[in-house]
Amino acid sequence: MSLPYDKVLQDIADYVQGTVSLSHEAYDNAQLSLIDSLACAFMALEKPECTKLIGPLVPGTVVPGGVRVPGTPHVVDPVQGAFSITALIRWLDYNDTWLAKEWAHPSDNFGAILAIADYVSQRRRRQGQPPYTVRDVLTAAIKAYEIQGVLALEVSLNRRGFDHVHYVKVASAAVAAHLLGGDRETVLSAVSHAFIDGAALRTYRHFPNTGPRKSWAAADAASRGVRLALLAYQGEVGYPTALTAPKWGFEAVVLGGEPVRLARPLGSYVMEHILYKVSYPAEFHGQTAVEAALRLHPVIKDRLEEIEKIVIETQESAVRIIDKPGPFRNPADRDHSLQYMTAVALLYGTLTYEHYEEPIASDPRIPAIIQRMEVRENPDFSRDYLDPEKRSIANAVQIFFRDGGHTERVLVEYPVGHRQRRAEAIPLLREKFAQAVRRTYPLKKSQQLYHLLAERSDWIDMPVDELMELLAHPAI
Repeated sequence: MSLPYDKVLQDIADYVQGTVSLSHEAYDNAQLSLIDSLACAFMALEKPECTKLIGPLVPGTVVPGGVRVPGTPHVVDPVQGAFSITALIRWLDYNDTWLAKEWAHPSDNFGAILAIADYVSQRRRRQGQPPYTVRDVLTAAIKAYEIQGVLALEVSLNRRGFDHVHYVKVASAAVAAHLLGGDRETVLSAVSHAFIDGAALRTYRHFPNTGPRKSWAAADAASRGVRLALLAYQGEVGYPTALTAPKWGFEAVVLGGEPVRLARPLGSYVMEHILYKVSYPAEFHGQTAVEAALRLHPVIKDRLEEIEKIVIETQESAVRIIDKPGPFRNPADRDHSLQYMTAVALLYGTLTYEHYEEPIASDPRIPAIIQRMEVRENPDFSRDYLDPEKRSIANAVQIFFRDGGHTERVLVEYPVGHRQRRAEAIPLLREKFAQAVRRTYPLKKSQQLYHLLAERSDWIDMPVDELMELLAHPAI
């Protein structure tokens, strides 16, 4: 008699395979998340350190019926397709975000979803069956976001030194197994394999080892999720007590005995509350600090030498992961420093990815102003950060001068892109996409893509393999 699967594994499989009602708001947001993810991917094509990692493992290889990597001529297998697409989406730290006890970027799953949907749709056409549509991609995205985000609500990996991308692997494996055409047992097998596959250490996200792996770690997880889904679809058996097995299960080994739990019933909560990065390519816990600093820039830009102290009030999570005064070794170090991003905003009155690179990174004023910063946890900010009714990401910045004067205390509770400021974010998301397609494609094609994806609503019924062909680019 076979063992029953752990309840959490069964809940995930039933959700993925089922027909649970998903809200209109979730589908609207999923469309925004898809075009925003594509915008991030197109912008990353300008970064050679990213593009050197994508495409076929064997240079020049083209896979018949393979996955098209948007913005490039690459046609690769589904595993490498998931890696390539997710690496592009994630590279600039500009894609959407989820904050809870475990933070994450659920759009990392789009690499797995688009890769499998493109691959399977072409297979279906060859077999005389209808391909997946963009609507199917959006449904898979809502479910992947929900699995990753609800796991993150109550079960923190980072407190134990493990990286959030493990939940990307789990979510990607689940939806990929379903999109492949697998049954409930296939999804259960894929998810159990994802959990026992091991959680990556956060070493590459923290001083003194912060490095570019943090920009492709999610790609590695998404591609691994696809690989495990393919194995499960081919009949590889699953492991029913992958979570709860005494001594050897995920809970015992990775969580020190803490149970894996779903904090709420799986629906469309995460996609409804997703956070969009539309203003600054910076770690999300610091977004409101940047906005506060930008408001203060006109006040202090001519008084830099008079500054005695800069006080930044923030949440506990930000103190734990981005309270980093330096030294900084690379852009990956700088875009995860609350002090660095705030200093740049105060000095320059803006923040772009170029501010993390040379020559701006060597501006001597940046370390000079960071030396005068104090980062403090505000308990109210920490409480509201975890409050399911608020989910704020507050920061406050105030500057004190040597003559005893000071600026106002600028408090920003909700960043642009938060559900509380969604209407404000939508036109900015569209402009972000417009700029990205203009930088990637010839004028006529960029206009065509913008009109299709940002101005029309019927594109969600478009076959996904046709969309992927349209997004392909003749030359990288």
